[in-house]
Amino acid sequence: MLKLLIPAVLLLGAIYWWRRWAAAQRENVIEQYPYSQWLDARLAARRPELSAAQRAEVFLGLQDYFLLCRRARRQMVAMPSQVVDDAWHEFILFTRQYDKFCRAAFGRFLHHTPASAMSSPTQASDGFRLAWRLACAHEGINPVKPERLPRLFAMDAALMIAGGFVYQLDCQAAQAAGQSGDAFCASHIGCTSGCSGDSGSSSDGDGGSGCGGGD
Repeated sequence: MLKLLIPAVLLLGAIYWWRRWAAAQRENVIEQYPYSQWLDARLAARRPELSAAQRAEVFLGLQDYFLLCRRARRQMVAMPSQVVDDAWHEFILFTRQYDKFCRAAFGRFLHHTPASAMSSPTQASDGFRLAWRLACAHEGINPVKPERLPRLFAMDAALMIAGGFVYQLDCQAAQAAGQSGDAFCASHIGCTSGCSGDSGSSSDGDGGSGCGGGD
């Protein structure tokens, strides 16, 4: 019996380490991809108000989003940023490069749906909650009591994007100060049911730009 168990244990160990290696390789593709080489001119034409340094920040946001999609393992991750969504859309127009990138990064083609905000300032979809939890985990932020917004959620306000999505950490305080406007409540994203941890529901919820990660 022991002779039979040893090969099985070795095989399981080999599979485990191979999967870890493969996951690291996929993340390396996302982190090392030269986004600006393909997208800088296109994003500059689409958003002429952005400087070169600001466009570089957008590409870091796109990198973040792709990492979240990979870690979501085919669950729908909403797109929290309009300007990052713009960059993603431009990337897809380079059809061959985008397809090659997706196969290497996710093991499948990553489909795009148009970005949309949450259904209301205080009602986040499952996709937004998952994006929030994964983005917070990526940056070492407590998703329930965040001290700052993750880059993807702070991007549009920081770059003053026309038509962008704006989030506030504490909407009640902002409302009391008369500063809430049309901002969405990060506190409501983080503190709905299933708030803790890095995983979330796979349903589309109420909106967002969706994706499913690779293996």
